[in-house]
This record gives sequence, structure tokens and C-alpha cells, in this order.
Amino acid sequence: MWMPPSAIVHYVVNELDATFAALADPTRRRVIELLRERTLRASEIADRLGVSRPAMSNHLKALRSGGLVDVALSEEDGRARRYRLRHERFVALGAWLADLESHWALQLEAFRDHAERDRGEPG
Repeated sequence: MWMPPSAIVHYVVNELDATFAALADPTRRRVIELLRERTLRASEIADRLGVSRPAMSNHLKALRSGGLVDVALSEEDGRARRYRLRHERFVALGAWLADLESHWALQLEAFRDHAERDRGEPG
């Protein structure tokens, strides 16, 4: 489905807003760190972080809403749900950060060039 560029930018910004909102909580960032190692059940995450299961359920819901994790049925037990990271959201976040870093690198380079030119001129 074709989208005008302004709609694409709006979509990406909304995704980033959801991503940053989900990552704003330190417990959620700790969940992300755990899920970097392997997929886990909600109860395993709660136990490892010392968080109540209802609280962990809310954190996982926020991470799912932010597009950072998804859930799948366990291969060992078809009723158990296992959480895993969504790689594509982190790629999008990394691309946005790289673009921002590139912008500031260009700004600093322009400032350096300006300062070097001014150094040679009498004040």
C-alpha cells in the first residue's frame, strides 16, 4: 500500500514514541536485557527480576505495545507463552539514532572548519 512521505514520517515517529515510552521504565529495560539471552516465560522473567507476576504482565504488555517484544507458544508446552525480542524495532531505533548521530557529526565538523578558518584571521 502506497503512503505519501509525510505519512511515512508520521508512522515512524509514532513507532519511535511507542518504543521510547516502553523503554522509559528501568524494569522494562532489564526485561530487554534478559530477553537478549533467550526467550523466556513471563513467570521466569518475573522471578529473575524479583517482580510480581501481575506487575510483570503489565510491563510485558507495555513492551508488546511498544513493538519491542512478541509472544509465541512454547514448543515444549503448547499452552506456555514465551517472550522474545522483535529485532526489526531495534533496527529501526538504531537507524534513527545513527541518523541523529550523523547529523551531529556534520554539525561538529562544520564548527571545527569554522573555528580553524577563524583562527587564521586577526580578531
